Amino acid sequence: MGIIVQKFGGTSVADADKIRRAARRVIQTADKGYGVVVVASARGKQTDQLVADALELNPNPPKREMDQLLSTGEQQTVSLFAMALDAMGRAAISFTGSQIRMMTDSMYTKARIQSIEADRIHKQLDQGKIVIVAGFQGIDEHENITTLGRGGSDTTAVAIAAALGADECEIYTDVDGIYTADPRIFKNAAKMDQISYDEMLEMASLGAGVMHPRSIEFGKKYDVKIHVRSSSEDKEGTRIIHEVPQMEGVVVSGATIQRDLAKIGLIGVENVPGNAAKVFAHMARAKVVVNDIVQTEISPEKANLSFMIGISDLIDAKKAIEEIKAELKCDGVFVREDIAEVSVVGVGMRSHYGVAETMFGALAQAKVNIDSITTSEIRISCAVDEDQADKALEAVCLAFDLDKPARLRRK
Repeated sequence: MGIIVQKFGGTSVADADKIRRAARRVIQTADKGYGVVVVASARGKQTDQLVADALELNPNPPKREMDQLLSTGEQQTVSLFAMALDAMGRAAISFTGSQIRMMTDSMYTKARIQSIEADRIHKQLDQGKIVIVAGFQGIDEHENITTLGRGGSDTTAVAIAAALGADECEIYTDVDGIYTADPRIFKNAAKMDQISYDEMLEMASLGAGVMHPRSIEFGKKYDVKIHVRSSSEDKEGTRIIHEVPQMEGVVVSGATIQRDLAKIGLIGVENVPGNAAKVFAHMARAKVVVNDIVQTEISPEKANLSFMIGISDLIDAKKAIEEIKAELKCDGVFVREDIAEVSVVGVGMRSHYGVAETMFGALAQAKVNIDSITTSEIRISCAVDEDQADKALEAVCLAFDLDKPARLRRK
């Protein structure tokens, strides 16, 4: 018996009618002879409401207690999903992350999966039951509930698919696939039939909200076939695979905006070996995830060092910098919270020249000022003023023909 893992996001299970619709889709898959494991998110905006409830009582709540609280959203969904399937005459059973022994580290609010005991799921599938698992959550070695960070249900689904050796992991969302850009901003974005793991990982890491980046890491590492599909329409979506035909012929596959960022700059840091190591050791101890590091020597004695972080880490990052500022003999610190990052991604960039010229030219023509630039082998990212981010995205999308299917773009 083959196994299919199906993940339903919050908008796909927002109310009773949507849960029934999702349940019918699960039954259709089961009727084809597959064992089905469902991973479900909290319904609608429930997680946002739980966060608001916590902040009303404590502006800086303990992270352990936040995980304890936020995990309840998914637990409600999986129970309701199992009840819906039961009403439709199908045997089903729901589990929390701890019940399937999804073991994680103890990094509350952004835990990482260490192992999954698949035996309990296999046993229920062998009995003919549909298994529903709460996404986004696990348990550490001390039996504390942990969560994987917002969007972590994607990671749960792909990790379970890997542990079970599933035939495919289907991610059901309120969109019908992955687009070259966010269609809410660039209305003429084209849907992609396929995208490589590398490109999708970059896009997800840079703000594309359809998939959580850690789920793509799991997919690539364990060769999980991922299919992003619409929860409301029964048609093909976008498949995430290792290699896409003609992938090197298409210079840029997609463009993204990443918001909710902050930039920290250290001005006039003493230019001696070890200072950068001290900064990022402090960030690591504060559990701050750092991106896009830029260091520039301004004299033989001094250097400027800047880096980007998620806005949710800003309080912890500022505290860490204050603790080490004097030791670095730093002239000053500045923080920007009005910043966003616009990026283009494509494995074809490895073998084509002129990508930077096209991107910077498009931003210049749109009168968008660039704060800083970072690159990898398959992406270019520009930090811009947040109020210019939408205009910047549209400019680069038009410059790279991202309103057209891949086969029709200029090479």
